Amino acid sequence: MEIIKAEIRNLETVAELFDMYRQFYEQPPDIVAAREFIFQRMSNNESVIFLATNDTGNGMGFVQLYPSYTSVGMKRMWILNDLFVHANHRRKGVAEGLLDTCRQFSTEGGAKGLILETRNSNAPARALYEKYGFEFDNEHAYYFLSTSNE
Repeated sequence: MEIIKAEIRNLETVAELFDMYRQFYEQPPDIVAAREFIFQRMSNNESVIFLATNDTGNGMGFVQLYPSYTSVGMKRMWILNDLFVHANHRRKGVAEGLLDTCRQFSTEGGAKGLILETRNSNAPARALYEKYGFEFDNEHAYYFLSTSNE
């Protein structure tokens, strides 16, 4: 397995995995929109995407980080927004490899840390994150205000 920082030349592979990721969350397939969304994030440097590939260069999984900041701590933080491993490659260390890469990237960049959210019902992801060292945050309440008509 190789994990690289994705670039435009990896767009098709990342877009295919991203479309599968969205389908996992019960969204209809839309490879055209997935490709455009990932293209915009990459070309505008709005996120950092790490891509795991196998020996033949096929995509195994990806993780997407968005930058954020802690005003109180006066440091950058990274939002681990998307983590997906193709069904054929689960339970083979791909997710852990991607998380290791995120941790190293965050540490080397001097960031305060990584933050994420996942559905309460996503028990496998929650178990992975807790096993990896993420701590459930009982101190903060997170709220959401929809500003979309969708």
